[in-house]
Amino acid sequence: MAFYEQHIHEAPKTFLKKYVFSFDHKVIGKQFLWYGIFFLGIGGIMALMIRWALAFPGVAFPVFGNFLFPETGGVIPPDTYSMLFTLHGTIMIFYAITPILIGCFGNFCIPLMIGARDMAFPSANMLSFWIAVLSGAVLLASLFTPLGGAAGGWTSYPTLSTLIGSPGVGQTLWTLAIFILGVSSTMGAINYITTVITLRAPGMGYFDMPLTVWGLWLTAILNAIFLPVLGAGCLLLIFDRVFGTHFFLAGAAATSGNGDPILFQHVFWIFGHPEVYILILPAWGIVSDLLSFFSRKPAFGAKATALSMTSITILSTLVYGHHMFTTSMSPLLTQSFMTLTMTISIPSTVFFFNWLGTIWRGSIRFDSPMLFSLGVVFVFGLGGLTGLYLGTVTTDLYLHDTYFVVGHFHYTMAASVLLGGFAGIYFWMPKMFGVMMNEAIAKVHFWITMLGLNGVFMGMLFVGYGGMHRRLYNPFWYDFLQKLIPINTFITWSAILMGFGQFFFLYNFIHALLKGKKAEDNPWNVGTLEWTIPSPAPNYNFKDIPVVKCGPHELGNPALPEGRDFQYQTEELVKA
Repeated sequence: MAFYEQHIHEAPKTFLKKYVFSFDHKVIGKQFLWYGIFFLGIGGIMALMIRWALAFPGVAFPVFGNFLFPETGGVIPPDTYSMLFTLHGTIMIFYAITPILIGCFGNFCIPLMIGARDMAFPSANMLSFWIAVLSGAVLLASLFTPLGGAAGGWTSYPTLSTLIGSPGVGQTLWTLAIFILGVSSTMGAINYITTVITLRAPGMGYFDMPLTVWGLWLTAILNAIFLPVLGAGCLLLIFDRVFGTHFFLAGAAATSGNGDPILFQHVFWIFGHPEVYILILPAWGIVSDLLSFFSRKPAFGAKATALSMTSITILSTLVYGHHMFTTSMSPLLTQSFMTLTMTISIPSTVFFFNWLGTIWRGSIRFDSPMLFSLGVVFVFGLGGLTGLYLGTVTTDLYLHDTYFVVGHFHYTMAASVLLGGFAGIYFWMPKMFGVMMNEAIAKVHFWITMLGLNGVFMGMLFVGYGGMHRRLYNPFWYDFLQKLIPINTFITWSAILMGFGQFFFLYNFIHALLKGKKAEDNPWNVGTLEWTIPSPAPNYNFKDIPVVKCGPHELGNPALPEGRDFQYQTEELVKA
């Protein structure tokens, strides 16, 4: 569909069509935001329960402990602990990060930033959200089955996830929920890819797109290719659990000629390593744009950044084996995967230094979106460096399945993506809802989050290096881990501090919606297309389809009119 075929749709008149079963990409983006924040709260509470059990083994969980676990006097029991870390990981990755970073910002930002009036397939867009809701409902229902929810880890490796390791219905519902969510995300991915290719405003080449769109578009490509792989694995696991097949049943090869639990690990990580980049590419794109906007200068090496993200996208499909160095993989394969893993650090380093080049000698404005973007630069640097030890065979053999992996993963994923998500929410809040969030409260939220977050994840790196295994209900039965008790206690108090900091965000967000200061049309003085229209955006986005005449980062040009240091993408490029 070319740009001139985009019609102005009549605004919906009924409540259901306007707010519930809406075809408007902006409303669907907001729905994904509410959905993600809801599950972020659930996953966060589960994280605090996990940390309490590790720091204070045998001590009743405060406030709700006696209500939730009356049979143990409020103490979190071992089987519940396994369920908690399984569902915490599942919820945070698939039901919090994915809806906020991909569902919300993908839906809301892509059409506005490329000058389109809506997504290419509005009906499929609406369906993708409600299928995601169905998936979330199935996952939550699994908690109320007789034997509780899934407890085999967020990766759900067989044999832990087969009927032998998890006899209850909860694991089956977990697998079904992930399969359904995969259908939703695949529909969204196809929509994003098609929209970017076919509905860009006239004059907008690929390198004229904001880097936010690049990140979301590359994420959609990975989703479309690799989510069906995970879906196939989940489907086979459901067959094993429900219909008595034995695709992943250990020992089946001795009797029937097939069946291998390691096969599921291959299937999972063929999707699972691209999934790391599926989640973080949108955050990279958002941060790359915001660093430029709030440094008031063009993004350093913007084309190189886009090409680096593209290179990482391609290489991410070839490195999954570094998650499986301890599965008796052939040494020839381990060397190949290690080399490819080291290779992917090259384009990562390029765009990381481009971030530093963007900040360097900029006229930095320390508004809340910029603070959270700078936070991403810091935590991703730590996450990336610690990943080198896990991509190297010799060090991974020692560190694998310790809390070092948990710390690395959370620095790279949880910290980077969480901070990037907050940066995006604070930045696009005026465009989404037409109001500004309170900057003072936002900065308190940032500093408390940063302090708590680094206390948690840096502590995990220390205890992991000390040999503390992940998934242990009470690691302090082991004498050699006794000295790590103070660090674990510190991690837990840091997690409580981080959780406390999120109340500032919730208050700020809700207060802004109810009584927030009305936003100007372009409060951040940015030239990308979404800021050329009123805030909040009208239902049709653009009355006239814009014509793009320059890139998204034209800032600080001395030839610009007096009193303005940015240039709209619809203006002819001014030569300095």
